[in-house]
Amino acid sequence: MIQEKAKEIFDRASEEIGSVSTTKDLYELKVKYLGKSGEFSLLMRDLGQLSKEDRPIVGKEINVLKRQLTEMLDDKQQALQSSEMAEKLEKDRLDLTLSGPTRVRGSRHPLSLVMEEIVDILANIGFSVRTGPLIESDWYNFEALNIPKDHPARDMQDTFYIDETHVLRTHTSPIQIRTMEKEEPPIRILAPGSVFRCDSDVTHSPNFYQIEGLLIDKEVSMAHLKGTISYFVKSFFGPEIETRFRPSFFPFTEPSAEVDCSCPKCKGEGCRLCSHTGWIEIGGSGLVHPKVIEYAKLDSKKWQGFAFGFGIERMAMIKYGIDDIRLFNENNTDFLSQFI
Repeated sequence: MIQEKAKEIFDRASEEIGSVSTTKDLYELKVKYLGKSGEFSLLMRDLGQLSKEDRPIVGKEINVLKRQLTEMLDDKQQALQSSEMAEKLEKDRLDLTLSGPTRVRGSRHPLSLVMEEIVDILANIGFSVRTGPLIESDWYNFEALNIPKDHPARDMQDTFYIDETHVLRTHTSPIQIRTMEKEEPPIRILAPGSVFRCDSDVTHSPNFYQIEGLLIDKEVSMAHLKGTISYFVKSFFGPEIETRFRPSFFPFTEPSAEVDCSCPKCKGEGCRLCSHTGWIEIGGSGLVHPKVIEYAKLDSKKWQGFAFGFGIERMAMIKYGIDDIRLFNENNTDFLSQFI
């Protein structure tokens, strides 16, 4: 049964490869079938249903099909790259009788614009910026944030490990711990910056940007968190945009909630951007877990807090209607010149 399904997936992929006409579409096809959540990867998980005798035999057959599919993808990519290069050379052929090109004027990067706008909005209600190192110790990146040794975030597929005790930070949350250790409450800070995770497709990048907020004070409640985020969303996307919170789980907050806003494009009516739901997820939030406050050497009975985090690329994609995260790093002047 699994072999038949693998052959069906292989035949379908082979047919789609033959009809692909651009390297971008070919990359998406590769992710669809061979990516971390691709059809072949999901099929390999079904091997656990087989007996110990059949498992290596079926697994070997699936791997043969995967190798053949990989070779087909590589051959197709080389052919498409050659074709696209030839087309580009023909299109970009120089006419030496023309006058020289004008100097292209630079513009602000959309990620910088979005990050600065978020900081400016929240600075109006007392938040100020803190920064921290890109290479973090295990303690600040995981342990002090109530992420135990066996948590999935420790998996090598998610985290870039420098050595056994240091990583490229996976979020800007370590800045929160460092600030609580150094500064006396009340605290009201923003932690923007670059973070790193082992993931890459049209909506994920191994190097991306986050901004997190932290407030530590006495008698802090979910009402304060909701009011702060609602104020931010209306200031950033427009006064007509609504906010909702969905229960979730994060090791460093309790209770925790995912934050959605009504779609800025269709105003909640439903469109392609919001998958016709009228809502778009923009980040996570919650009340700071008492253990995290204690790890930062503060008295959790005296001090409480809330925290929230947004992905800068995601906020920019929603605000400007961008559908491919890779555009932010390609340095295409035609793309970047749209933003002022």
